[in-house]
Amino acid sequence: MSALFSPFSLKDVTLRNRIAIPPMCQYSATDGLSNDWHEAHYTGLARGGAGLVIVEATAVAPEGRITPACLGLWNDTQAAGLARIATAIKAAGSVPGIQIAHAGRKASAERPWEGDQHIPEDDPRGWTPIAPSAIPFGGNLPRTPRAMTLDDIARVRNDFAAAARRAREAGFEWLELHFAHGYLAQSFFSIHTNQRSDAYGGSLEGRSRFLLETLAAVRAEWPEHLPLTARFGVIEYDGRDEETLTESIQLTRNFRDGGLDLLNVSVSFTIPETRIPWGPAFLAPIAARVRQEAGLPVAASWGIDVPATANRVVAEGQMDLVMVGRAHLANPHWPYQAALQLGEDKASWVLPAPYAHWLAKYRPAE
Repeated sequence: MSALFSPFSLKDVTLRNRIAIPPMCQYSATDGLSNDWHEAHYTGLARGGAGLVIVEATAVAPEGRITPACLGLWNDTQAAGLARIATAIKAAGSVPGIQIAHAGRKASAERPWEGDQHIPEDDPRGWTPIAPSAIPFGGNLPRTPRAMTLDDIARVRNDFAAAARRAREAGFEWLELHFAHGYLAQSFFSIHTNQRSDAYGGSLEGRSRFLLETLAAVRAEWPEHLPLTARFGVIEYDGRDEETLTESIQLTRNFRDGGLDLLNVSVSFTIPETRIPWGPAFLAPIAARVRQEAGLPVAASWGIDVPATANRVVAEGQMDLVMVGRAHLANPHWPYQAALQLGEDKASWVLPAPYAHWLAKYRPAE
């Protein structure tokens, strides 16, 4: 068996393989509510054979949405719709996961195919974003956010905890905290976006405080026997990479000590002026360093859409899981194709039994 198709266990959850589908926003909700599109989309992805399917960034509060069309988990009606999705993912053989998030200063934007810029201030569809400090992102997101008060910080922390409780009650078995990509939590950690002079700014300890307190609040709501994970941007590619990575590894150790079970390693995306070295599995060496120095299982995405590459980074111990996103949108049965390419003897059984039965003796034409 190839490394990619070996099972992976974390807490009481066992994934049938090392392939995970990361959160990919659909921007198709109304008032945070899922609909037929989401149910069809996630059921189709799970049917393809991945071990884990993580539902897209789901806002913990209305102002935490990236766009007005993002999913939410701040009320029980939203949770009921997401429960149907969790059930469908599990029925297809994958573990149902969900990412809970707050967009911070990148919130109140148009959908990507409608411009991807901040909604004008006089447009009733928008709202005022919040952030650690009143510093705009710039570029297509020029709106200056409101600096959060201590009451704001406590409220959002509690919003994350409440969303975690609803995710648990909805039947999700894997929780990911969105601490990456320039959204709220990442903005607290970054020196580019956090200029606070109180206990939530300044030193590494201060800039880490919101993330660690939020983790603790979620840990109190999320079952101990189920995986609690986070996606975190460990590097910015802004010219001070070693310093940022060193701090990120220290924070990851603190995450581990606070009850985190796995880190989904990513890029910070906190500022627009960066030089990211895009390429096949470019984060693999960084993920491996985090895994070794922080003593925590890791996953990563970006450029891991070729089966041989995905298998290699797992076999070499650089990652415990591979996050394969866009390739799954192009081909929801990517795991089956990967199994064929890697020479798995029973490639068809990557898929649910009703499909595997029909494909057991089928080989696509070369």
